[in-house]
Amino acid sequence: MRNFKELKIWQKGFEISINSYKLVESFPSTEKYSLAQQITRAAVSIPSNIAEGSSRSSTKEYNHYLEISLGSSFELETQYLIAKELNFGNQELVANGLKQLDEEQKMIIAFQKVLNK
Repeated sequence: MRNFKELKIWQKGFEISINSYKLVESFPSTEKYSLAQQITRAAVSIPSNIAEGSSRSSTKEYNHYLEISLGSSFELETQYLIAKELNFGNQELVANGLKQLDEEQKMIIAFQKVLNK
């Protein structure tokens, strides 16, 4: 069992989740229950799957949860791009979130490479 809270990929994912909640607070009220819900679900999925994977005993299982986390990050990136295009929410938070997601994706992929050596 690994201490997931010490992993930089978990810490970054946690930060992305918190920032995603801050972003959807600035959405128009008509979007509070559609795109906003998808954003928060995908955002929470990133660090949650990293944490769950860290409890697995095999590298194969751990990698499976990292794949889910990576998939959620790409899903969230798409949702941020939609918010950007529709000018929903604080655009500074959107731009910062897209940057964080790019960093997170690169970090997860690099971690998987190390894990699978």
